[in-house]
Amino acid sequence: QVQLVESGGGSVQPGGSLRLSCTASGIIFSRYVMGWYRQAPGKQRELVASITAGGSTNYADSVKGRFTISRDNAKNTGYLQMNSLKPEDTDVYYCNVKFFSLSYWGQGTQVTVSS
Repeated sequence: QVQLVESGGGSVQPGGSLRLSCTASGIIFSRYVMGWYRQAPGKQRELVASITAGGSTNYADSVKGRFTISRDNAKNTGYLQMNSLKPEDTDVYYCNVKFFSLSYWGQGTQVTVSS
């Protein structure tokens, strides 16, 4: 059974930082592309950042220079380091792993940026 467990969300003031983690089980994590997505109520889920099995990264323009995606295959875990957070970063964040036609989602973790 495939499971993705996210952690690290919470509330932070503007300018603050959070680190999200996504730990996978039931898959060979190192083979999968991992992505972080976010979704606000009533809006489409959007890609925030992704990292390939080889370590190549991609970021949404809105988070470039502020967020960093990484992975530790030995721990079956991916991370999203979020710095200089803004109120508009407030969303539910989801991790996703993909390998060809296989795609799995985490349960989501709330990130709230507010003064």
